[in-house]
Amino acid sequence: MINSVMNISNARKAFGGNEVLKDISLEVKRGEVVAIIGPSGGGKSTLLRCATLLETLDGGSLLFGDLAVATDAGSGAVYAKGDVPRQARSRFGLVFQNYNLFPHYTVMKNITDAPIRVLKRPREQAEARAHELIAQMGLVGNENKVPCELSGGQQQRVSIARALVLDPEILFFDEPTSALDPELTAEVLRVIKDLAAQNMTMVIVTHAMQFARDVADRVVFMDGGRIVEEGPAEQVIDHPREQRTREFLSRIEG
Repeated sequence: MINSVMNISNARKAFGGNEVLKDISLEVKRGEVVAIIGPSGGGKSTLLRCATLLETLDGGSLLFGDLAVATDAGSGAVYAKGDVPRQARSRFGLVFQNYNLFPHYTVMKNITDAPIRVLKRPREQAEARAHELIAQMGLVGNENKVPCELSGGQQQRVSIARALVLDPEILFFDEPTSALDPELTAEVLRVIKDLAAQNMTMVIVTHAMQFARDVADRVVFMDGGRIVEEGPAEQVIDHPREQRTREFLSRIEG
């Protein structure tokens, strides 16, 4: 079994004349939790969007396990055709900061829609798995509610269940608590901590430093489109080696 779940190498991305990713390389191993921290505009979300095929790389390569999604041909990134993009998407789940639930679907339909329509799973099987995840997320009793009847924290937990129901090898979170107040943030962070305890492979872009320190195996600090520092979570958060990391953390704590 290949231990590397996702590997992005020498990633480059620009929007117009603005170079957002400058030769970024990041490997995520099975069961590992990686937190990506750094100032706004540092490239964190763009890296996540490139990893999840919402944006294409200008240069570099992207692999999910043994599946080569993009390779660097020297003149730029060349994306695989045919069934490869679909296969890649089946290997990851993505949780957005603004939930992205279907507003007119119930909780149950939001979770079961993709397994039934895309993966062609039998309805009974999809609903049985959804019930398990609804219980795991602390959402029992909300199955027939639509998103506007839920709190932000509940909506975010539905979106996590929706990502998990497809049995991804890796989960990506883009600032999953940035739209929530502190009490609801705690609910969602508890769920993510539980997933980490179950050895779920995760990449989490976050501004919650204490959470990153507590839950991540590795912290990556990005600034100016580069990885400035990475290492064990406690080392990077508590004893950063780079001056730029120290400045950022002292400003956050301040």
